Parts: sequence; structure tokens; C-alpha cells
Amino acid sequence: MTYAEKMSEFFANLRYEDIPAAKMADVKTILLDYIACIYGGTKTKSGRIAAKFARDFNETGKCTLLGFGYKTAPYNAAFCNAIMGHSTEMDDVDVLAYFHNAPQTISAALAAAEWSGATGKEFLVGMAAGFEALNRISEACNPGLRARGFHTTACVGAFGAGIAAAKTMGLSAEQMVNTLGLSGAQASGLLEFYGTSMAKRFNPGPAARNGVTAALFAERGFTGAETIFEGKFGFFKAHSAEYDPEKLIKDLGKDWRFVFEYKPYACARPIHNAIDCALNIRKDHRPKLEEIAAIVIKRHPEWGTYYHNIKEPLNYHMAQVSVQFAAALALVLGKAFVDQFNDDNIADPTIMGISKMIDIEDDPSLPRGVSCNMIVTMRNGDVYQSQVDYPKGSIQVPMTEEDHRAKMSSLCAHMLDNDEQEDIIRAVRNLEQIGNISEFVQLMS
Repeated sequence: MTYAEKMSEFFANLRYEDIPAAKMADVKTILLDYIACIYGGTKTKSGRIAAKFARDFNETGKCTLLGFGYKTAPYNAAFCNAIMGHSTEMDDVDVLAYFHNAPQTISAALAAAEWSGATGKEFLVGMAAGFEALNRISEACNPGLRARGFHTTACVGAFGAGIAAAKTMGLSAEQMVNTLGLSGAQASGLLEFYGTSMAKRFNPGPAARNGVTAALFAERGFTGAETIFEGKFGFFKAHSAEYDPEKLIKDLGKDWRFVFEYKPYACARPIHNAIDCALNIRKDHRPKLEEIAAIVIKRHPEWGTYYHNIKEPLNYHMAQVSVQFAAALALVLGKAFVDQFNDDNIADPTIMGISKMIDIEDDPSLPRGVSCNMIVTMRNGDVYQSQVDYPKGSIQVPMTEEDHRAKMSSLCAHMLDNDEQEDIIRAVRNLEQIGNISEFVQLMS
């Protein structure tokens, strides 16, 4: 059997009862985080463009563009929901900050659930299957895939979205093999998005759409390459110089690999550590901004002096991937949520002055790829320092239930009042009891 056949056999036979309760609780938490990010995304320009796309090119269908209520074809809904879910830069990440789990995987599972009339329990299992496939495939080919310039959320995300859709729809093992093969045929997405464009927002969209499309084609008998992973011209050889396909199936069903970390700040995850450093220094020392002589942020070479090294971002898309600007927001304002990444703050001379002052240095002695060590030197010679290896929202420093509710409230308040938010939270917590996913989607429409 090929690796795609072995994975498909497992996922096709996966039952709700096979998934540990703790993992299912994690799936519900990330679903709530995804919903919050979707509603936040309705306020963004990229989210509104996605919604307009769905409306302008509307097709007969029964799948919902969340937050707007438009009904469209499943691949169209998955595509646009995924873009909205990533448009605030507040969606979840894996522990190594290689990819986002939710936007493409949940969007694909939800579109498939609405299309097929799946139950809440089937939707939950579909999400869990997609997350597990996504995480295992990433582990098998990273960091080589990222080093080659591919965006894991987009490339590997197509497989996770495909499995999530196929499982939610109840496809057979053979159909899942074809789903993986067809997902791999569409797997693409580059890291060339660290600039002023909306390209980063776009990338989860094709992954969600491609996964759903692959499952719909497989359902109708279209076949895909069963050797999509290990083949001579397969995904691994095309996308990574280093890979280990055994990680796809090792202890599958015994060792669940998906783990979620959450974002309290509206920017790329690898710069959250720098924000925490800045907040620590602000809280502990309250440095007078005009008396700061120099600021150095030391980063592990894995992310180091290339990624996110943007002293003068030109718009908020660029600001959300700038370690200097994010750290400056934290030092000056004490926060770095969605509302802080705006044109007014980019034009603010104090914030931009601090941002331009920050130098980035590689430090291989740091213990983790996302580790940061910030050193603030004052004009009088005082030195303030903070090192953060695990940022807020990580497994080691988790967001509290109160933090999650506050995040949801902030992102959803323009469309949902407190009672409506509580209705959604209760529905997610009891999703197993929902007979048709349309009952759940109606709460969000």
C-alpha cells in the first residue's frame, strides 16, 4: 500500500469514539477561534473583497459565506471563508509557526458539511481528520518545504482541507486516496508575501477550495495518483529537499499530532515573542521613550534577520509581518490587537521612530526558532532585557477561557451582541447533538 492508501484507510474508518476527548475539546476551541476570526475578517478589505467575489460570481448552492449569509457553491464558500478567516492575522498556528490550521481546514469541512447535510458529530470528526492529516504531512516535509519557499498553510493545507471535506462527506477509503491525489495535484502557494500586498490573506483560500474540489471530484469517480506523496515526481520530492514519509503513518490513531496555539496579537506568530518581550519591559521598567538610545532584538537564525525584518512598513499588511513595528506598538501603546495595526499608527512619529530604532541580530544560542531576546539600552546607560521562548497563547503559556472570550467579543462585537455570542459558544460545546449542520450555520447568519 502507498502512504496515501494507508492514511485513507485510517481516516475512512475513523469514528467519533476513536478520538480522545481532550482532542475533541481542542477541535471545539479552535472552531470558536475560527468563528471569531471570520467575523473579524468581515471588517477587513481583503475579507470584503472575498465576500464581493462570492456575490459577484454567485452560483447555485447551499453553502454559506459566514458573516454575510450569501449562499454559493461549496468550493466558492470554502475559498472565501478561508480568506476571511485569515484576514485579521489572528488565526491559530502550529507550535513551530509553520502554518495555520483553521482557515482552510474548517472552511473546507464546513462547506462539505452544508453540501452533504452532515451532522454536528460528522463535522467534528471531519475537522479532526483534516487537522491530523495537515500536521502529519507538515512534519514529514518541514522545515525543507518552507526553506524551498513554499507556504505550508497553502501547500500542505490543500491535503488537510481535502481530508476534512472527504471525511465530513463520508467518502470511502478509495475515494479518499483519490482526494489526496487530486489535492496534491493542486498543492501550491509561495512565501513571497512579505510586502504591501494581500497575498498572505489569499493563500488559505485556494487550499480550502482545492481540497473541497478534490473531494467532490473523487466522490464522482475521478481518480488521483495514489503515489502522490512518495512518487518519483510526487509532492515530497517536488516540494522539499528533506522529508520522511514514515511520519505520515507512524502511530496513526495512537499518537494524535495536531496541537493548536492561539494568537492574542494581530500579527505573524513568529513575532509574538518580541511583543511579549516589549510588554515585559514596559511593565517592569516603564522606560521613557525619548530616553531610549538603542534597541536590539536577538532571534534564532531559523527566523532570524530575514523574516519579518521590516523597520518601516508601508501599510498595515506589511506592519502585521514586521517584528520592529509590532514591538514598537507594544512598547508605546501596550497592546497589538487588530485596531492598533492601522495607517494612523504607521504615520505616528513616536511609534515609527521606535520601529526604525530596532535592530535584529541572529543568536543561535536561543533555544527555539521563535525565541526572542530584547535588549533596551537607555541614554543613561541602564539596560533592560527580556527573553521569551514561549509566547502567550502557546501550549506552555496558554490563553485563558477569559482571554478567548475577550478575543471573540472584540472581533465579533460589530455583528453579534453578547447573547448571540453565547448562543454560538453553547452550540459549539454541544455540537454532537446537532442533527444537521445547517442548524448551527443559521446561528452565525
